[in-house]
Amino acid sequence: MSTTPPKLVLCVIDAMAPAMLERAVAAGAAPVLGQLMERGRYVPACVAAFPSVTPVCAASIVTGVGQEEHGIPAMNWFYREENRYVEYGSSFRAAQRFGIARQLTDTVYNLNRAHLSASTPTVFETLDDAGVRTAGTTYLMYRGRHRHEPQRDTALTRFASTLMRHPVLGPRELFYADIFASRRTNCRSALGMPGVRDRHSGCVSSYLVEHDLFDFLLLSLPDNDWYSHKHGPEAQLQSIAQADLQLARVFEAAGGVDEFLEQHAVIAMADHSQAPVVGTIALQDELAELGVLGPSRSSDPARGEPPRIAVCPSQRAAMVYSLQESARDAMRASVVACALSIEGVDQVMWLARDSHERPSEGIISAPRHGELRFAPGGAIEDARGARWSVEGPLAVIDATVRDGRLRSSTYPDALARVWSALTCQTSGEVLLSAAPGYEFLDWGGQAHVGGGSHGSLHASDSLGALVLSGLALERPEPAQWAIRDIAPLVLAHFGLGCG
Repeated sequence: MSTTPPKLVLCVIDAMAPAMLERAVAAGAAPVLGQLMERGRYVPACVAAFPSVTPVCAASIVTGVGQEEHGIPAMNWFYREENRYVEYGSSFRAAQRFGIARQLTDTVYNLNRAHLSASTPTVFETLDDAGVRTAGTTYLMYRGRHRHEPQRDTALTRFASTLMRHPVLGPRELFYADIFASRRTNCRSALGMPGVRDRHSGCVSSYLVEHDLFDFLLLSLPDNDWYSHKHGPEAQLQSIAQADLQLARVFEAAGGVDEFLEQHAVIAMADHSQAPVVGTIALQDELAELGVLGPSRSSDPARGEPPRIAVCPSQRAAMVYSLQESARDAMRASVVACALSIEGVDQVMWLARDSHERPSEGIISAPRHGELRFAPGGAIEDARGARWSVEGPLAVIDATVRDGRLRSSTYPDALARVWSALTCQTSGEVLLSAAPGYEFLDWGGQAHVGGGSHGSLHASDSLGALVLSGLALERPEPAQWAIRDIAPLVLAHFGLGCG
């Protein structure tokens, strides 16, 4: 006799660092998260994607795959098919450089309907197809099967509708920054302004609980990331406490923590964490002699020639694209040589290809250690059980091999994450990861010096907290949890997929 699984809430607290969660719980500032940890399973090292930036990580969370399958490569990238940059919102000034309307269209619409691969279903789509009642608050990834029209019921939403004119396909219940709302509530988000977003998510989620409107809810609490960017990762005690207040608000709609957990399973997680920033890398300037395409698409003013590369900074990661196919290999070699000499660059990565232009091996190079070459399949097993062939200095990823097993606490799951990024069809020819303390200046000239940031391959911003409560983990747990484990876990909870 089959039983109906408990309702499930997937709560994504953006950038929640394990150490800061533990500190907030110990200080009594996050009592709800503390109770979930006490009653469930706490994982203090869940590995993000690389680049560990929100669009890439959000796509992996909702699809359960890396970007070689879902197709979202970075915060800022070059869209070869349309011969233009895509900017999801590195900063307001970066959005201004590319055009506010263009940036909003890419983020609100194209990210889900055009950039995210149609061949990788989201958890919303799979659950919708199975008749599970889905719901979501403001989150970069929302693609589902239900049509939602833009709202025009307030002066603010009528203004927004001059740009956001088209419907979207999302979960059954969708509340996206007041722009889309599947039903009327008293909740307002001021169009998703930082500092207000968590309260809006808490408000609509408590409404959904009170009126029994979901079986699966993705509850996004993004303000911890904004607060950490501004004040630094050590300030998360305050912002995690604010996220915990919104969780308490949602739980109270069911009568309190005990009553809520009688009917709901909960996954509370980070998509990545953050690391302090004290220095910047102006990659556009460092590579200027190679002919960099700017947001205005003008020719290289120094040479009077067409640009030859596109430079895409994504906080603590970056990509470089060759704009001339015939000169791709030579340009890649020039970019690599220059990048390895830039202060603050930790690693430079690219693909070697065979005579048929298929990926043959990945290369990770570090200024002080040389080149590490690797490819899937081989005698060495990583922490997640994947096998690799490896040649070159393991110091490039601060790794050791013992009894055929590769381990690196400094660069967790490095080979799989880099391979996923390199083999993504929309990635650049050269990828860069910043050293601890450094961030790449975005196209608006902005960085988070004095605050925090993320994006790199380094553990400091790649490991997030994960808490599981009320889920039956029927399969053996992975030796190293990663954010791409979450979608299969959600589907398994509802008896779908392979679990």
